[in-house]
Amino acid sequence: MALLPLGVAAMKLNSLYSISQKFEPTERMPVLFLGHGSPMNAIDNNIFTKGFETIGKTLPKPNAILCISAHWETKGTYVTAMEKPKTIHDFGGFPKALFDVQYPAPGSPILANEIKNTINSVTVGLDNDWGLDHGTWSVVKFLYPKADIPVIQMSIDYTQPASYHYALAKELASLRRKGVLIIGSGNSVHNLGTAAWDKISTPGYAFEWATIANEKIKDFILKGDHHSLIHFDKQGKEMLLGIPTPEHYLPMIYALALQEKDEHPVFYNDSIVAGSLNMLSIKLDKR
Repeated sequence: MALLPLGVAAMKLNSLYSISQKFEPTERMPVLFLGHGSPMNAIDNNIFTKGFETIGKTLPKPNAILCISAHWETKGTYVTAMEKPKTIHDFGGFPKALFDVQYPAPGSPILANEIKNTINSVTVGLDNDWGLDHGTWSVVKFLYPKADIPVIQMSIDYTQPASYHYALAKELASLRRKGVLIIGSGNSVHNLGTAAWDKISTPGYAFEWATIANEKIKDFILKGDHHSLIHFDKQGKEMLLGIPTPEHYLPMIYALALQEKDEHPVFYNDSIVAGSLNMLSIKLDKR
């Protein structure tokens, strides 16, 4: 094996040392769930992007960001481990301006390994292929527009129920006191099959069942009734209509699992669009 020149080796060691120092104890970071909605929000100036900017102004600057996005489903659990994650445009049929958006935040192999070592219930794989999909960059860009904070993603194991994801999220709790901002990105009510796309620009247009599902979800959150949220498929037909598949709902479960006794939820962007897509966003922080 070739040896590095002493000066280069020292620089690399100093770099690794400085990065590792970032994950020493800090004040507890808040937790977010962000309703990301249409990718077009990334290039729009609307009530939702203003909501993201409002949340961003209440946040301390983290050492790194861990995002659980609805758009990375895998068999097993993985974290991105590359130094420079690519910006993934995982959609079609949108204007070129959206595909031109880049969010060149650095990655964090150090944090990826920290997560791998922190989670004991399952083996966490290190991924060097994925990057940052629109569930992450389309919202994080409004929180930290300079793209100067390391960002990694953790995948959603599509083979597992909500109870599994809730328990797994709890194993991430220690990261909050190492300067890591944990974000779940999805939509609490998300039924694309019934969406009224001709009403996408009509503020407040919502199907009755979507409104009922949204109110149930918020009531469970305010009461701290995580059991009912985990077993969402037992909470009536409106919830089943609102969550026909769980991938957009589960990032909220990750966020709520990290709620501590002295924290309360603050709701942002609580509005349904196209009849069946809820933009509800949540911040969990101390009372």
